[in-house]
Amino acid sequence: MVSEERLQGEESKVAGLESNGGSMSGGLVGVARQRRRKEVVELFLRLMCMGCSIVAVSLMVTAKEATNVSIYGFNFPINSKWSFSQSYQYVVGVSAAVAAHSLLQLLIGTSRFVMKSSVIPSRKYAWLLFAGDQAFAYALVSAGSAASGVTNLNRTGIRHTALPNFCKPLHKFCDHVAISIAFTFTSCFLLAISAVQDVIWLSQHS
Repeated sequence: MVSEERLQGEESKVAGLESNGGSMSGGLVGVARQRRRKEVVELFLRLMCMGCSIVAVSLMVTAKEATNVSIYGFNFPINSKWSFSQSYQYVVGVSAAVAAHSLLQLLIGTSRFVMKSSVIPSRKYAWLLFAGDQAFAYALVSAGSAASGVTNLNRTGIRHTALPNFCKPLHKFCDHVAISIAFTFTSCFLLAISAVQDVIWLSQHS
């Protein structure tokens, strides 16, 4: 009887240890899966940001149109092109830089993700990502705001002067520019979300 009681007690201890080990391993698996989901979201944001920046550049560099406009009853030929405005050039330059930045981070992150390593390997790397995302986001806001001012002037003309609404005869040009600016601000929004994720990662790995 005594030996049977001892045997049952040892079996219950072993079962308890196995159950604790199983719960611990299950918890680790759950944490790993949650981390992988967050990394997928981060990589998807990089992909979307790169795509929006490429679309913004493509639309802006194809924004050109030639037509005639009437001022004081005289018809004048006008040729509008994105490269004539420094603000539009600024949009193209910043958006191209953001596309390159997003592509680089996407390639690095995807390679680490495929190798089942952490997409953000260290706090130093996270700080670099945060600084880059913030800097590019501010640059996109600056470029988009400058381009919006020029586009608004093209649409409204100049008050108390004979300068017309140039976007009526140049509607194709203005539409390209307007959509490009919209994608520029979308890229900025996506970078802001990435920056927030960087901060969350830093707070969880302090």
